[in-house]
Amino acid sequence: MSSELRLKKLRGSGGFVMATVNDDQQRKGNLGGPDLFLAPVGRLDSEKISKYYCNTCEKEYEGSPKIEYESPNEMVAENLVLLEKGQYICTTCGSILAEYRNFSKPDEAASVGAAIPVVDTPSISASVSTTSVPSVTPQVETAKPGSVKTFSSIAGLGVYDTEARKVGIVKEMGIQPDQSSIVLVVTKNDGTETTVKWDEIRKIGEIVLLGSTLESSSSKCVKCGYTNSQGSKFCESCGNKLK
Repeated sequence: MSSELRLKKLRGSGGFVMATVNDDQQRKGNLGGPDLFLAPVGRLDSEKISKYYCNTCEKEYEGSPKIEYESPNEMVAENLVLLEKGQYICTTCGSILAEYRNFSKPDEAASVGAAIPVVDTPSISASVSTTSVPSVTPQVETAKPGSVKTFSSIAGLGVYDTEARKVGIVKEMGIQPDQSSIVLVVTKNDGTETTVKWDEIRKIGEIVLLGSTLESSSSKCVKCGYTNSQGSKFCESCGNKLK
């Protein structure tokens, strides 16, 4: 790991920080574009952060935001351990600037398997009518009434690909225009949105684990604004060719 530090801007969904980072941290934060992102970097030393900007306050502050984290060190999928999860929080308004999850694969040579069943606490609940749930069977573990992962509680969950990299967070659940398939609208790390078809999701627990990787290009139609499914070549709403 290089010991040379450089002052860089690292973006989050709710703002950004200016911090001195080494080459390895820059590599982790680079998702293929010109910007660096906090989520894949993980927890930075607060002394390395010189200032931050909060989107909610619309203000820049000197020093570091509040960094809260915990180390569950729990197996969330076969050959995938959640070592640490945390948040960067504005010290003034309490808004979340960025979230991160650090994972480890006990066997680096092996692939990540099925998610370990997760039972929610009764405090996580939502009034979802059984008639409002599409007739699609998602890969969510069976649990007793009051402990099941409800559709509304999926919003805000981190979305990870098969390489245990965070690619975004779930914004909402929707239905395709033809009413035949259910999708998740995902806000990616770069701020763009894309949709993931239900059958492309491997498991839903504390995180949403995909069965593949998200494409780097945006699937949002520039003509009508519709967010299309991953890999779409033409807009599913207006038929316009996607970039």
